[in-house]
Amino acid sequence: MRKSLLSKAVTAVCATVMCLGVTACGGNSSAKSDKSNSDSSSSSEKIGMHQIAGVTAKGELGKKPTVSFKTPMTVEDNSYVVLQKGDGAQIEDGDRVCSQGIAISVKDGSELASTWEKNTPDCSTVVTSDTSQMTENYYKIFKSLKLNSTVAFGVNDSNSSGTSYLMVLTLVSKSSKSKDLKKATGEKVADIPADLPKVTLAKDGKPSIDMNGYKGSDSLISQDLIKGKGAVVKDTQSVVAHYTGWLLDGTQFDSSWDRGQSSAFSLDSVIKGWKQGLAGHTVGSQVLLVVPPSLGYGNKDQEKIPANSTLVFVIDILAAY
Repeated sequence: MRKSLLSKAVTAVCATVMCLGVTACGGNSSAKSDKSNSDSSSSSEKIGMHQIAGVTAKGELGKKPTVSFKTPMTVEDNSYVVLQKGDGAQIEDGDRVCSQGIAISVKDGSELASTWEKNTPDCSTVVTSDTSQMTENYYKIFKSLKLNSTVAFGVNDSNSSGTSYLMVLTLVSKSSKSKDLKKATGEKVADIPADLPKVTLAKDGKPSIDMNGYKGSDSLISQDLIKGKGAVVKDTQSVVAHYTGWLLDGTQFDSSWDRGQSSAFSLDSVIKGWKQGLAGHTVGSQVLLVVPPSLGYGNKDQEKIPANSTLVFVIDILAAY
């Protein structure tokens, strides 16, 4: 659960690019210096994507770049430019890639959002040829790049605030997707307090809940239902998880299971109840979280969640990076 609309916008740096299905090219670089986009046109012609002109980036590879262009500028959806070619490991099929992102207004060059300052990279991108999860062109982008590459993508007035902008992604790390679990694995916990909501699982691992007359708590409840045998999650990490969330009356407001895909997020970009409630648990665990309003969304409505709501989650921790 993202903690604010701004956090959602930052995460959309990756999500928007995936929807656009844009393409880019990468190359070798041994120097910690700026790389231009001058030789990426062949990839543009090959894949048929429009290349953004007039945008440059300066700075050390793998660090926050300084992006420059003349304003105001017009950008198209399905447009891109490779600003810096990375000098790190090649992106491979099946890798989970973490990206730091900046959203920059093309009207005046102002920075709309950034993950760099709080070091909250988005790790939701898995490079796969499975077209149900990633477009073919998007797959080709990442397969052609190395870590520390920086790519800018154009978004033209398609976001909720009606602002055209550049999504500037720097690929900072990767890990093998094969390490991600499909559902919680481990030992079922026997001594769960009897007054908590009751959770049952479908064969695929999807949870359902009986609130069991539960009225909530003024403090955070973080209870293992299944104890995993993986590494301990740190509050500075990014986590891959399957989850479902309910209000105290049993109304479901969100579920990654229903979307058919797990979610990845930095623990610095979610509500406090998740950051505090998941840290210290182990990968492979299933956790029941009861989040009071003070650690959730407080007195503000949030989509399907009314103000001052206590939130109940069942979360399977599939990986941590």
